[in-house]
Amino acid sequence: MNVVLMEFVDALIQENLEAIRRCPKSDLHNHFVLGGSRHFLREYSGRDILPIKHPLHSMDEMHAWNSKNIGTIFETPEGRRMLIQATFLQAKDDGVTILEIGEDVWGLGEFFNGSIEELVDAFETAHQEIAPDIELRLQIGMSRHCDIAYLENCLSHFWGCKAFYSIDLYGDELAQPIENFKAIYRRAKSEGLRLKAHVGEWGKAEDVRRAVECLELDEVQHGISAAEDPSVIRFLRDNHIRLNITPSSNYLLGRVTDLKNHPIAELYRNGIDVTINSDDVLIFDSDVSKEYLRLYQCGCLNADELDDIRKSGLKPV
Repeated sequence: MNVVLMEFVDALIQENLEAIRRCPKSDLHNHFVLGGSRHFLREYSGRDILPIKHPLHSMDEMHAWNSKNIGTIFETPEGRRMLIQATFLQAKDDGVTILEIGEDVWGLGEFFNGSIEELVDAFETAHQEIAPDIELRLQIGMSRHCDIAYLENCLSHFWGCKAFYSIDLYGDELAQPIENFKAIYRRAKSEGLRLKAHVGEWGKAEDVRRAVECLELDEVQHGISAAEDPSVIRFLRDNHIRLNITPSSNYLLGRVTDLKNHPIAELYRNGIDVTINSDDVLIFDSDVSKEYLRLYQCGCLNADELDDIRKSGLKPV
């Protein structure tokens, strides 16, 4: 048996968080603005950001928490770079070896003087200075509530830049029909980007299928509502669609009643390629190692299943 496999499985069985941290893992669903090291940000900003302890009931409640506990303290070019640094530090300390993060398109003008080179350099510099051994997958982010013409204008500055690995759509799933983004995703596909979108966190199983078909997605962020419909499960399995799942986030946003019955187990056991990720570390206290340990401790998945998921997230795509 592989030494790392033995260490990871044994670490879970022994509930040894520090040993779990020593094993390589991926984090493919991390919003870097809220994905960084709490200790680092406290030390350099003086702001002690404490995570939520009890489930919320809506994205509006999460945004209200964000405004109250974080506010605008990091909404400067210097603050943005601090958040990037914090995310690499968090990932390094957690044993993450593949990290997928990126900037929302609106941030280009707000924090990087409208310069793609400056934006990419901010991520690459932090990457090389803090955690050069991590594989960085740089992502283009978009908010679903934004006007399509506005997004297309912002994206015109990103097209052609080979530094980016993927594109992701997030925010309120009900803000506007997924079909509105079809032209953007066709262009992103022609640019060679891996296609991702947040769907099936708040919506229904059929919303997941429709988004995958309409946008030709490679991966879905969340996608947990797919577990409600066996036909959608089969669709995802047969089309090799990966779901990048964030269990603590789903629980603390009220999308699941408890971790023991989280749909990740049903999805995995029905042949779906799932990964385990952090989402927003600062809000949910959800670093990747804790996510694995929590799923083991509550009995949702066993140690061998969790190790299989861990290894799947490290495979080339």
